[in-house]
Order: sequence, then C-alpha cells, then structure tokens
Amino acid sequence: MKFSPIKFALLFFLFICTTTLFSQGDLEDFKFGETPIQESELIHTPPPKPEWIQIGAPIALLSFFFLLVFTVFKMIPYRDTKLHFNLHDLPVAAQRGIGMAVILFGISFAFGGFEVYYQINLHGNAENYFGEMGLGKLIAITHAHLVGFTTSFFLIGIPFSLHFNRLRIYQYIFPLGLAASLTDVASWWGMKFISPNFEYITWWCGAVFGVSYTWMLIGLVRIIFFPSIHWFPDFINDESLKETLKNSKET
Repeated sequence: MKFSPIKFALLFFLFICTTTLFSQGDLEDFKFGETPIQESELIHTPPPKPEWIQIGAPIALLSFFFLLVFTVFKMIPYRDTKLHFNLHDLPVAAQRGIGMAVILFGISFAFGGFEVYYQINLHGNAENYFGEMGLGKLIAITHAHLVGFTTSFFLIGIPFSLHFNRLRIYQYIFPLGLAASLTDVASWWGMKFISPNFEYITWWCGAVFGVSYTWMLIGLVRIIFFPSIHWFPDFINDESLKETLKNSKET
C-alpha cells in the first residue's frame, strides 16, 4: 500500500483532537479508587416482608370476601316477595335495548379477558405487571375497573335477578360477582406492595365473577332473543310464582 501524506496528516489530526478531548482531568472521574461510596449514593432495596405477612395478608383478603358476602346476605336475607316481573312484559324497545346492551357488555368482557392474557404474556406474570406499574396508573385502573365492574354488573344483574326472582340460588349470583370484583381489585394493591401470593386471590376472584357474569349474560340473551327455549330454571321460577299467587289468593 502506497504511503499517502494526506491520509497520514488526517489521522494525526484526529489523534491530536481525541487526546485533547479526553485529557487527564476529564478521565479522573473514570478512575477506580479505594474511597468508599457514600451510603446516600447506594440503591436501597426494601427488605423482604415476613412470611406470615406474605401468607396471612392474602388469607385476610379472602376472609374479607366471605365476610362481605355473609354480611350482605345476613342484612338482606332471602324472602319471597310479591313482585311479578317478566322481561317479556317490558316494552319492545326496552327489550331490544337490554338485549343489545347485554351483547355489548359481553364483547367488552371478552376484550377485558384478552387484555389480561396480553399483559401476562408481555410481562411474564401478574406480579411483574403490577410491580412495574406506577402508583398513578394503579390508582387510575382501580377507579376505572371499579366503575366498570359496578356498571356492567348492575345493568346485567338487575334484569336477571328481577326475572328469576323466585329462584333463591339465582339471587346469590349478582352480589357474589360484585364482591369478587371488589376483592380482585384490592388484590392488585396487595400484589404490588405486600406479596406475590395475592396473585392466587386474583385468579380465584376472576373465576368467581367470570362465571357469575357469564351465567347472567347467557341467561338474559336466552330470555330476550330465544324466548321459546325453556329449561329447568324457567319452570322452577314459574312454578314458584304460581305457588305464590295461589297462596296470596287464599289469604
């Protein structure tokens, strides 16, 4: 390779510039020394919480769920009322509106499930998802989910419970779903600040309100859009109503 004075001069100029930029004074900050690092400059990680808290706190939250359900059922016990309600007795527009609202809530419920699946796959698990979440976002999603859960369960649970007012077990589904929703949201805070064991409470509550919500949704769709289909809850509800009307006439 031929010697080129121009290339040599250019390389020499770059070497001089580099040496000037990284002078001895600038490189002092990069030297390793034996001087100890100040405690204020260290990154402090909180010590792990005691095992009794990591296990006891989720159990306490689960106990809160059962206590809430027991309190509501105790304060408002089941009784056979004189109310006779049938969704088919409503105006046609009301039936159509309720039916469409139920379907839209079902679609939103499905997208909510997809969102959970996406976030879990993105972060690896629920613990990482809530652990990396900022406090502001956690407050925001708590507000949004409490409003959303309450609204969706209210709009679906009221007509469902009114139509099947003679079925005692059906009167448990609506409040059970709401109690599970509240407990589920509370478990998110526990997962972030206390213990990853709250994830078990989250999955359990999700199963409870998921089954409750889906059961009411399918029931309303069947009643409104497929009135000719009858199965055992309809017959039990109708027979209970006939028995109530018969007893009221005799008295």
